[in-house]
Amino acid sequence: MTTAPLSLEHIIKPSSLTEGKAPVIFLFHGYGSNEEDLFSFAPELPSHYTVISVRAPYALEGFGYAWYAINFDAQQGKWSDNEQARESREKIVRFIDEACTTYHLDAENIALLGFSQGTILSYAVALSYPHKVRRVIALSGYINQEILVADYQKKNYDDLKIYASHGQVDQVIPPEWAQKIPGILDNLGISHVYEEFPVGHGVSPQNFYSFKNWLTS
Repeated sequence: MTTAPLSLEHIIKPSSLTEGKAPVIFLFHGYGSNEEDLFSFAPELPSHYTVISVRAPYALEGFGYAWYAINFDAQQGKWSDNEQARESREKIVRFIDEACTTYHLDAENIALLGFSQGTILSYAVALSYPHKVRRVIALSGYINQEILVADYQKKNYDDLKIYASHGQVDQVIPPEWAQKIPGILDNLGISHVYEEFPVGHGVSPQNFYSFKNWLTS
């Protein structure tokens, strides 16, 4: 399927449905990667979904793209550019609206699937604008509450469901950061599943089949 010139670069696998508006899964890659990365999942995801894999807006030197800068400073250590992350949150929201209109997708049936930095942004979008998103598959990431909208705790999350997973030996994002996710989601009243797998910063076959089963059930 030919992609339209929207505000973010992307690739698309169309739905198998021949009539009506298709549900959609948006894929958001990690830091230093690109839209081709998670698109390898597309043939294995339920065929009635349109799958759109999105490229992050900020090009890195040498290779790859990022949703926001990660800075390494001798005094401050490693820190994330939260302002840039909030800008990306809004870019994603705008892109979702554009894509649903342009490709005639079901705006009432949207899922986000992220990995690492893409997961952090998926949380930011879904927890800031829960009326836009039905499901989130959050792989190897965490919730950064500093990049959510100010009044997120007052939102209605009745229709949002989240699958979260993490590697038990992840050396990029510490498991302890991810282990805070269930408590945060419980406090917001969000239906969720949280699982850990004996891997590092990646997605094992068992992890893939687990979130695929969650999505189809």
